[in-house]
Amino acid sequence: MDGMPDSAWSGTGLDPLGGRVLEYLVTVASADSAQVAEAVGVSVATAEAALRELVEASLALRVGGGSARWAAGPPRASLGALLARRRAELAGAEALVERLHEVYQEVSGPRAAHVVEILEHEEEVSARYSQLLKGSTSEVLHLAKPPYVAGPRAAARDLDVSDGVRMRSVYETDGFTDAVSLETALRGTAEGGHLRLASRLPVKLVVFDRTAALLPVRGDRPAAGSLVVHSPALVEALVALYESVWERAVPVSLAGLREELGPAHGDAVPGSAARPAVPDARTREILHLMATGMKDDTIARVLRVSRRTVQKHVSEAGAVLGARTRFQIALLAAEHGWLEGRP
Repeated sequence: MDGMPDSAWSGTGLDPLGGRVLEYLVTVASADSAQVAEAVGVSVATAEAALRELVEASLALRVGGGSARWAAGPPRASLGALLARRRAELAGAEALVERLHEVYQEVSGPRAAHVVEILEHEEEVSARYSQLLKGSTSEVLHLAKPPYVAGPRAAARDLDVSDGVRMRSVYETDGFTDAVSLETALRGTAEGGHLRLASRLPVKLVVFDRTAALLPVRGDRPAAGSLVVHSPALVEALVALYESVWERAVPVSLAGLREELGPAHGDAVPGSAARPAVPDARTREILHLMATGMKDDTIARVLRVSRRTVQKHVSEAGAVLGARTRFQIALLAAEHGWLEGRP
């Protein structure tokens, strides 16, 4: 006999066997227990138990005088009343869940604030990062890769650390030509910090004095917000992650790179007599985009010029700086202030 699936009966609070028995009863005027048992494929005793449950639920009634027989009640009225009771029960359950959730938030909210802060806006992230950095007294651990939520100017402004604070940074190799990465690295190493490069970083992360950590909510969308972690156990786990990345990363000496470029450029600093002339606006625009990691083809499409024009400007900038690679060009361009602001 075809009828409602068992899953549909579970929504009424009626068990599947009771549903099958009721489906059979509505097709006949009345039936005894043996007929019901045969129709639904169970023993007579099992059928009688199901029939008694239907009678208690006002879905069936016993008819006849001598031998017991059963008949279904009007389905719309009897099942309608059953469903109304179920809806009332569900509404009560939903209200209970809401009350429990309100109590949970009242109790857990203050606790959570001591474990993790949620920063939803870029301004909050920048301000909290600056506060934590300036408040550090011993060590800052840094896993860095673009894009930067706070933007180049804000990031450059917040680089200062207190005297005596040791800064260890690992930069992702592909993103190290970013202007902020270069400026951060130059200032950090100049103040006694240590720098390493890795081909791929698992997450952007800053750990302050091993007591707090800052990381994005979503690695693919830094602007989606950040977390400040205070839980000692979580911070310890993040420090372990950092140390494993640090051990595999390759040490880099920017001083060694300056020596490699030669004394004419290794000793040049912004504002010195050896500083080359600032290039034209087009060259600076191209260097800006190159420093963000863009390839020549992409830069050409963005600026609506030919790829050859892009390469010409980059080559000329390299000749002026005495640099032989794109990395060296980006590094020295940042040192000479060519990447500050947009032309």
